[in-house]
Amino acid sequence: MDVLGIDIGGSGIKGAPVDIAAGKLTRERLRIPTPQPAKPGPVAEVVARIVDHFSWTGPVGVTFPGVVRDGVVMTAANVHHSWIGVDAAELFGGATVLNDADAAGLAEMAFGEGRGRRGTVLMLTIGTGIGSALFTEGVLVPNTELGHLQLKGKDAEHRASDRAREESELSWEKWAARVEEYLRHVEMLFSPSLIVVGGGVSKKSGKWLPHVHIDTPIVPALLQNEAGIIGAAQMAAAPHPAATR
Repeated sequence: MDVLGIDIGGSGIKGAPVDIAAGKLTRERLRIPTPQPAKPGPVAEVVARIVDHFSWTGPVGVTFPGVVRDGVVMTAANVHHSWIGVDAAELFGGATVLNDADAAGLAEMAFGEGRGRRGTVLMLTIGTGIGSALFTEGVLVPNTELGHLQLKGKDAEHRASDRAREESELSWEKWAARVEEYLRHVEMLFSPSLIVVGGGVSKKSGKWLPHVHIDTPIVPALLQNEAGIIGAAQMAAAPHPAATR
């Protein structure tokens, strides 16, 4: 069964049909830059363009970079503040809507590095911001938003996201030191058995991951930047109770 998954990010909105049994894209994904400012109307237009591009009439899953409860947006750190309180499920024509990192985590637990892992597994998506998905014995703790933990008086994502690396013109090694600082803080709080890093930087893990030294095993996401699309499609096909609350 194929389901359309759409992943809304701070810089790009990506979508593709997904074979939810195999956890693989069945057509080449379409990526459209996120409108700036990323207000509900323009973003909804891009989502509709992706649906039209694939001539899609079946179920659709959509991720959102913020806390989502029952399809309603509660926070919007990396898109326009006017999203707060919006019924995104209704705005997107009845699509299933969930937090972007939760979607990526669900996909990675089903088809990637988290598959079969016991204990506490933490998925982090590092890109424009830092998203998080926390699992204990395979069960999702939704909407954790650990990118907003405070480090040196700032949101962690303002120091350790890929956008922070670019804005501060940091080398990969110097940026890795910031990531390590953040990961040590998360490690202290949750004692995870595994940390999986996804998002845009997962494709470039060889440039920075060797410079990160923590006690917890840490691996790049197997599904890389496609995890959000796959997780969104999974949710639209068979909603995970925790992820929609």
